[in-house]
Amino acid sequence: MSLHAEPLTARAFAPFGDVIEISGAPDKMINQGLCGRHHDLARLDFGDGQAGISLFDSQPAAQPFNIQMVERHPLGSQAFIPLNQVPFLVVVAEDDNGTPVNPRAFLTARGQSVNLLRGTWHGVLAPIGAQGLYAVVDRIGAGNNLEEYWFETPIPVTF
Repeated sequence: MSLHAEPLTARAFAPFGDVIEISGAPDKMINQGLCGRHHDLARLDFGDGQAGISLFDSQPAAQPFNIQMVERHPLGSQAFIPLNQVPFLVVVAEDDNGTPVNPRAFLTARGQSVNLLRGTWHGVLAPIGAQGLYAVVDRIGAGNNLEEYWFETPIPVTF
């Protein structure tokens, strides 16, 4: 099995989460008419925890890229917002009774961020071509919010 990274679109990504990007006119103008607010673009879910903002400083993904492991966060959503506009690979998979199945790979475009829904299997953060800096909004709180699944055979991803 191998995957080819497809362009990230809101429609294709909807079962796994939200594409956070500006499209169309803003919902309203603020700051004396100088700033367009594109409002409430992600289904954030922190369960019984609270929202936290962290910064991730990630090395570029090695090429060729192979998916060895996916993880999920059963207690809350997780949003990745690039601060330096480096594209990144988003690997997601459906769940079949605790096992990730039917993996897909998406490549972000400039200006795109993602929010992964609670419990969505996803690959590790993988900036393409350069070091990536990300603001990450996710759940902070008690409980085990990380599950990992290691594939028997790594899955190659092409671009």
